[in-house]
Amino acid sequence: MNIQNLHIDAADLRKLFGTASGDAALLYLYIRSGNDSKKALEELHFTSTRLSCAEATLRQLGLWPEEAAPVILTGERPRYSEKDVLEAVEKEEAFRLLRGEVQRLLGRVLNTEDLKILLSFIHYLGLPTEVIAVIVTFCKDRARMRGNLRAPSLRTIEKEAYHWAEQGIDTLEAAAAYIQLQNHRSSQLHLLMDILQIRGRNLTPAEEKLANTWMEMDFPRDVIALAYERTCLNTGGMNWAYMNKILTRWQEAGFKTVAQVQAGDRKTPGKPSVRQLDADEQAAIAKLLQEV
Repeated sequence: MNIQNLHIDAADLRKLFGTASGDAALLYLYIRSGNDSKKALEELHFTSTRLSCAEATLRQLGLWPEEAAPVILTGERPRYSEKDVLEAVEKEEAFRLLRGEVQRLLGRVLNTEDLKILLSFIHYLGLPTEVIAVIVTFCKDRARMRGNLRAPSLRTIEKEAYHWAEQGIDTLEAAAAYIQLQNHRSSQLHLLMDILQIRGRNLTPAEEKLANTWMEMDFPRDVIALAYERTCLNTGGMNWAYMNKILTRWQEAGFKTVAQVQAGDRKTPGKPSVRQLDADEQAAIAKLLQEV
């Protein structure tokens, strides 16, 4: 096993700490040391399941050396008929079992249109039934976290299923890694909302998009708090566009700590104000020059 001194970016470390996955951290260090990932199973004494979970976690974090190419769904979305659904219910045990499980999770009977969507998850997206059940659970939990007591519709679940398929999330290990990462991001989002003193409501889609952008910038909490403080002082309250300009400027300057921001402030003093001299001031200066 190759072991060498490593320089690990602080942003990578924060990502690894956020997952709380010791296996993912160990695999990351193993690969960054120049070892062959194909030998990790033997040299790290992992089981196949542990290795798959660790690899899936690193892929979700963007820390895997070779990113998996996104799956491109070709052709038009199929249009299933009621006959297709009836045949699947009659001949495909996996589909019958999935129908029962999804109905149990959502607490209602699926209608024909719902079943057409469900059938497309298997036949068109090629997702295993156990992964589909995880998607439904994930969507249900996310809706509840956002304060929606109603179960999500199959149309809502369909959007998530397409996202998973396009990202190649088609195993239970990859699903677990993805959900773990989403839970971490949700936790970070709530911490950010606390800094911004946003309570008692959800973010709007536009606000959440900016918040996710800021989290991807990977600023520590005290830097975010400083940007918020300056935004409020300069605009009289929270202004998302103004704060975004501050954080974007700091990121472009390479600032990652409060000390770096403050040092940067000292290097770029504000321009002195310039005004025209009035007549009395001009006369006084002219008199002084005559006396020299």
